[in-house]
Amino acid sequence: MVILEGVKGSLVNADRVRGFRDALKEFPEVKVLASQPANFQRLQAVQVVENLMQTYPSFDGVMSANDSMAAGAIEAMEGAGRKALVIGINGTKEGVDAVKAGKLLATGDHNPFLQGCLGTMVAIRYLRKQPVPREFIFPPVVIDKSNYQAADMPLTARQCPKWDDMVRS
Repeated sequence: MVILEGVKGSLVNADRVRGFRDALKEFPEVKVLASQPANFQRLQAVQVVENLMQTYPSFDGVMSANDSMAAGAIEAMEGAGRKALVIGINGTKEGVDAVKAGKLLATGDHNPFLQGCLGTMVAIRYLRKQPVPREFIFPPVVIDKSNYQAADMPLTARQCPKWDDMVRS
């Protein structure tokens, strides 16, 4: 397995890579051959994966810290006639389309639309001096072949949830 990191030193990258490594502790038979930055960029991911394929004659998986780099990994491997399971993070349209096409195993969605809805609701409630919870937990969603349909809609078709539904969740 190889890891495509985002920008070294960024909090998002550090947390995602730490998450990858912590999860792998449950699978000691899985070996990380390399972990290299591609700066959250598709083209850099193509170049990094092309170099990794020259260094490592085979690897079975690519964990990518975002969907753009996952797409770059897929592009590089397709160009070389190689295959590996690839995962991304962000639940972007590009990622969902790749899941739908069977090229990306999964993408993790942290739902920025929902965060925007809720952040706006919290701000308005705060200004109106209405109560707001101190914390909300957004459950991460893994988008794969079994459930991509819910994420495969135009952004303009998404609707903010009702406040009461969010507070109960």
